[in-house]
Amino acid sequence: MTERTSSVEDAAATPVENGTTAPVGAQAALPPAPEAPAAIAGPEAPAAVGGPEAVPAVVDPEVPSTAVGAEVPPARVRKDRRVLRAVLRWTAATVVFAAVGTSVAYGITRMDRTDVPGLATESDGRWDYPTITRPPLPSGSPRPLAESNKTGTHYADLRRLVLPAPKGAHVDTALRGTDGWLATKTFLAEYATRDDRETVGQQLTDNGLRHIAARGWTTPDGTHTRIYLLQFDSVVVADEVNSPGLTSYNMPNYAVRGAERTMADDRFPDRAAVDDVVRHAYDEIKPYGAEQVRQAYLSAGDTLALIVQSRKGAARAVPFQQTVVLQSQLLG
Repeated sequence: MTERTSSVEDAAATPVENGTTAPVGAQAALPPAPEAPAAIAGPEAPAAVGGPEAVPAVVDPEVPSTAVGAEVPPARVRKDRRVLRAVLRWTAATVVFAAVGTSVAYGITRMDRTDVPGLATESDGRWDYPTITRPPLPSGSPRPLAESNKTGTHYADLRRLVLPAPKGAHVDTALRGTDGWLATKTFLAEYATRDDRETVGQQLTDNGLRHIAARGWTTPDGTHTRIYLLQFDSVVVADEVNSPGLTSYNMPNYAVRGAERTMADDRFPDRAAVDDVVRHAYDEIKPYGAEQVRQAYLSAGDTLALIVQSRKGAARAVPFQQTVVLQSQLLG
């Protein structure tokens, strides 16, 4: 499964060296010209926050440097007047630099972040999930995928292992169930045909389904997400229900509503795999119906998960992958 991860590369500025030029034909030694004030460095772009996938790098555009050379004073001028004119000249230059720097700083504070070169960070489509932590285990109980846990049992409350909705999403109250446990018939309603619902229901009964925890939500862009966690007596049983029961390598064994033609999602990143969590991800084949549907089955210990996302027009890949990876990590 994928873990949510991002990286930004900083552009290196190339220093510009200024040479000095000695006056030609000067009969007396001239005082060295005062050094030009140092260029004011602009703010560095902040590092991107990491996620399941790296944020595309944003590189600052190259900004040309402009060096202002000192004028050569005429020969045979009284020393005190030369010094006075040099002081006045550099005092004026300092005032100009200060004025320009102040106006630039004011301009940046008045601009949106995306208007400042190097600070624009275009979203890659990931959702803003709240801080996610695994629920505590009963004292002395092993993790579900620990080597000592031969049955792969999730000792934590399964209802607390369902991924929470991202910020701004509208929660689907129909999937709350009774005391957090969902009726089997509500889960079976995800499948497209009556025959498939009956067949899958019989498989769950024959394999001793213990209970189902679920959660659903709709984000502002119209994406509808449903997550179901089905718990059995052991990892052996859950694996059997997963495959060959509900999944195969190329396509799911039973179509969900709105996705009768579905194939394996070859674009799901392999690097997003979570250790010891078996993932089968599928994508609907064009032409889509009213919505595009994405789905994934996860098998982790004694628990089988089904994640379904659908959206009118097209269901985006990034939030689907992000959701699958986060749910995999919670179960792992």
